[in-house]
Amino acid sequence: MPRAVYVLALGIFAMVTSEFVVAGLMPQMSEGLDATIPEIGYLITAFAVAMAFGGPFLTVALLKLPQKRALMVLFGIFLGGNVLAALAPDYWTMLVARVVTGVASQAFFGVGISMATRLTRPEIRGRAVAVALNGLMLGTLLGLPLATVVGEHLGWRAAFWAITVLTVLAAVATFVGVPRVEHAGDEAGSLREELGAFRSPRLWLTLTTSTFVIGATFAAFSYLNPILTEVTGFATGTVPLLLVAYGAATLIGNTIVGRLADRHTLPVLVTGLILNFGFLVGFALLADLPVGAVVMMLGIGLVGVTMNPAMVTRVQRVGNTGALVNSVHSSFITGGIIIATSLGGPAIDAYGLRAPLWIGAGLAVLGLLSLVPDLRRRAADTVTPADSPAAVREPVEVG
Repeated sequence: MPRAVYVLALGIFAMVTSEFVVAGLMPQMSEGLDATIPEIGYLITAFAVAMAFGGPFLTVALLKLPQKRALMVLFGIFLGGNVLAALAPDYWTMLVARVVTGVASQAFFGVGISMATRLTRPEIRGRAVAVALNGLMLGTLLGLPLATVVGEHLGWRAAFWAITVLTVLAAVATFVGVPRVEHAGDEAGSLREELGAFRSPRLWLTLTTSTFVIGATFAAFSYLNPILTEVTGFATGTVPLLLVAYGAATLIGNTIVGRLADRHTLPVLVTGLILNFGFLVGFALLADLPVGAVVMMLGIGLVGVTMNPAMVTRVQRVGNTGALVNSVHSSFITGGIIIATSLGGPAIDAYGLRAPLWIGAGLAVLGLLSLVPDLRRRAADTVTPADSPAAVREPVEVG
């Protein structure tokens, strides 16, 4: 595994830490910006929406640049957004800062994952994606708690300055440790190739699967704090420790899936969705029992967002390894988060705190249904006689 892939993980770690920081600093930011808690919550929504809809456009704007140079431009935009957030005199300036960092973060994911795959041999690309995405898992495990601690002791602005320093370190490491990667072929051809991938209906269905996988997971993750305190009965001070355990579970699961994603892409996704469905239903039924709730929560951590390496591998095989395909894929993943949180809030008002868990289970079922065409294609390819005329057609990638 090239060292450059680990360097890319550091950049993703900085982006994810910035994405989650507002969630840990809501009271302080509410007071400092003279805004209500719901208004601070909209900053999280703004970041996610900017990622989903702005990231691909910024990626297209940077397609003609060599990918390393594109990463440095994105570091610059992201750094500017974080500095603006740290200096924000009012709520509206902070809102602009979150939109800027959200757009840059999404484009960085697309270019970074594309580079991770192009820097490695085809047979270990799933593992390379898992290594790069360890930055995401570590952002959940360490980034959010550390940023929250800094914000509580030194003020919320200090948390954004800390992320700014982390971003500078990641940018320097990328400049030194990541080699220059050119496009395959001429730049115009590369753009046509990336845009042409979206003519395939199968690619859109594959992207939709990722939306359901992540939506199912975040339906639970987004509301873990109130579920664990108000339904399960854990003390508020215990929840951060449980979230660290959840983050550790995602790190373990991501490593395992990364090892399996290349050769067993489709079976990994099917197994992960079935297990996630079981854990979500189990959590909904056992949420009032501390041991049962923790076991189910950790299960969701093991098989939820950790499906990312398999999802990325599948999307790249159906589409390509280019930055635009990866950026749009990240938008579909972010769409899953938006769907989960949009449905979860009203469901809690109507049916209580267990409702998002049932919504997550339903999204997992939809994810399984979206895999049916590929499962049928795989079964048909398996039963096709080796000496039949159909057997000599060009093989279809089903993973």
